Amino acid sequence: MKQITVVGVGYVGLVTAAAFSDLGNRVVALDISEEKIEGLRRGEMPIYEPGLEELVRRNVEAGRLTFTTTYEEALDEDSEFAFICVGTPSGVDGEADLKYVEASAKSIAEHMQAPLIVINKSTVPVGTGDWVAGIIKASQPKPIDFSVVSCPEFLREGSAIPDFMRPHRTVLGSMDREAADKVAQLHLPLRAPIVITNLRTAEMIKYASNAFLATKISFINEIANICEALGADVKEVAAGMGFDDRIGPHFLNAGLGYGGSCFPKDVKALAFMAEEMGIEPTILNSVMSTNETRRPLVVERVKEMLGGDLSGKTIGLLGLAFKPNTDDMRDAPSVDIAEGLIAGGATVRGYDPVSMEVASPMMPGVEMVDNPYDLAKGSDALVVATEWNEFKNLDLESIKASMKQPVIFDGRNIYDPDKMQMDGFVYRGLGRGYNGNGSNGMTIQEQDVETA
Repeated sequence: MKQITVVGVGYVGLVTAAAFSDLGNRVVALDISEEKIEGLRRGEMPIYEPGLEELVRRNVEAGRLTFTTTYEEALDEDSEFAFICVGTPSGVDGEADLKYVEASAKSIAEHMQAPLIVINKSTVPVGTGDWVAGIIKASQPKPIDFSVVSCPEFLREGSAIPDFMRPHRTVLGSMDREAADKVAQLHLPLRAPIVITNLRTAEMIKYASNAFLATKISFINEIANICEALGADVKEVAAGMGFDDRIGPHFLNAGLGYGGSCFPKDVKALAFMAEEMGIEPTILNSVMSTNETRRPLVVERVKEMLGGDLSGKTIGLLGLAFKPNTDDMRDAPSVDIAEGLIAGGATVRGYDPVSMEVASPMMPGVEMVDNPYDLAKGSDALVVATEWNEFKNLDLESIKASMKQPVIFDGRNIYDPDKMQMDGFVYRGLGRGYNGNGSNGMTIQEQDVETA
């Protein structure tokens, strides 16, 4: 049984701690927030992640997982590994803010009692591993051997536990091959490919991977705009593209653009690093520019569907979190969309299966309701902002009957345009061929004329 310390109990840290303890290790999870730690000791999760509560409970009861707010307790003489899993938010210019990483490295140095392998799991700029090593060396009260290993995380919110337990690969970087091999041994039960390289290459792999996925998202959203103009259906275009093994089907869903805690800050940070080295990040800048257009586009589309004026209209947001199966509201499209609709004179209401408690203080002008059917009552339009599965199986007849006007803008393309037209909705998705014969591009007035 290995003894592991995990610093930070956010999305990455808590999943890492729970998963490693489930693999039979003794894990101490540390966070400076007494509120979070006390909640975890009571079995209360600080985040929503499917399966996490049960995983934590099982390993706490087995005695393999404990929580603390002190480095003294987390780093005793038996500690072998210390994972740094703290936040690295974007700075003013897009650079990663490393103040939490720095504080963690200093505290680890001050309290380590035996040789230790320090593992950067937070997403950090290229060169951070060397910087962390320097901080630890300078902050030690007395010299104790240590090594720094980069082990970037590739966890998707909403499926973080299966992503940890069944990874596509584990990436490790270090200047100390023996230390990297020891960290590789920790991951062997996962039975996935392990890539061992140097520190900077491992750090770059994480940024390059996220930037590439963000590029696919922005690419298909630009294709969606072209599909609208030419009368093509982007969902069928993406399906046809995805059969090509060189392209693949993943991340080709046209929608509201990327959000959350990773893609926005990682693309910005990589662009910042490039510019710092005198390299113009042309593609990355285009990716960010395309993504920024998606949210105001929704506001304009809804305005068009309601006859060109949002004043006095009531609009419901179906979904608030940036993606399904999470309560994460960081850079969620719904926030910007709500602000744009309110600025246009609309009253905005919102519903989300899990994120309303988190969303409410971020969206003070939005009235939160208890379910999709209450959301629809008296609404002039609904906007699908998050593709929760429960929205795909709503009683649309009841939804239509309770709305003031049967208008739906589908920002996630979860409904079939032809069926929505047959069901009597004024419907529009993104990139669904609005120059065709369907109702996708109609405004409420146009449909009234046609059905009168």
